[in-house]
Amino acid sequence: MACRFSLLFLTVLVTAASSWRVAVDAAIVDGLQVGFYDRTCPDAESTVRDIVRADLTNDPTLAAGIIRIFFHDCFVKGCDASILLDDTTTPGEETEKDSSANGFTLNGLGTIDTAKSTIESLCPRTVSCADIIAFAAREAAIAVGHPGYAVPAGRRDGRASLKSNVPGNLPGPSSTVADLTRVFVWKGMSQEDMVVLSGAHSIGGAHCTMFSNRLYNFSDGEDIDPTMNPVYAGQLRKVCPAPGHTSNDPENQPKVAFDARTEQRLDSSYYKELLAGRGLLSSDDALVEDPATRPLVEQLARNEFLFHRKFAEAMQKLGTVDVLVVEGEGEIRLKCSAVNSPGEVVTPTIPTLSF
Repeated sequence: MACRFSLLFLTVLVTAASSWRVAVDAAIVDGLQVGFYDRTCPDAESTVRDIVRADLTNDPTLAAGIIRIFFHDCFVKGCDASILLDDTTTPGEETEKDSSANGFTLNGLGTIDTAKSTIESLCPRTVSCADIIAFAAREAAIAVGHPGYAVPAGRRDGRASLKSNVPGNLPGPSSTVADLTRVFVWKGMSQEDMVVLSGAHSIGGAHCTMFSNRLYNFSDGEDIDPTMNPVYAGQLRKVCPAPGHTSNDPENQPKVAFDARTEQRLDSSYYKELLAGRGLLSSDDALVEDPATRPLVEQLARNEFLFHRKFAEAMQKLGTVDVLVVEGEGEIRLKCSAVNSPGEVVTPTIPTLSF
């Protein structure tokens, strides 16, 4: 299920040291196009921007959640908004939402729903939920410090969502570099993309159950993972009691920031923390312990401008994974949580332009 990725003339336009945007020349990526809704729904992207900004003002943690929704959607069946569906078309099956990789940890679904309903009131039957997710992820990144990048659009929404599709498609908290690289390459991405997109862990966090194995009875002769900074491990122990001394329900366990130094800023601090032995998950720590990826970690830790540039490129590339762009492959859902009714004809409403 390799990504059908063809990026024509990707260029980085540097307008100043502190202001730049990644643009896609020729505007075509796998049938996607920058400015796809310029005629049919010219306010689509700005509407998503305004809603994301408003929601993040009330809850800054939504930024990490929205970016995570984008990643988890694209890596399971492609960027088709299948992660948003509440029901499957197969009786008795559960959806991607019901997977342990998603479930209660999905944060930001309400923002996507608000954006969709608002856009439907402006441009009925026009903007896909998959594109709204991509726009929202970009706006979430900007809200927490990224300079921004162009988002090619034209994705269509999938009609199926199965929990059984999730295993093997998403990295786990104990994944090795080999595991992580394998998953990314399968999606048409590179090991470099994997290291760069891991930088999203500059924001957000994880519940104790995702890393407590590193703090207690780690291995024979080692109570704590020896690759962890011992002071950091001691701090985590104060937050996360040993197994058996707290609820087994992950939802009721404490949540710890990936990057305690700048947990609400998307920056290169995450990589600096890894080099200091303060990677929260085993999969984070693996990036600095593995000689194949450590040099890039060191490079990104030193150069925040480089991190932002590569993050933008990787997010654009992520947004092309197994997209549905041909009529008949997918649909424009009227509601993100449900497929359209059988036989329902959904055609864009094109506004009359005045000059």
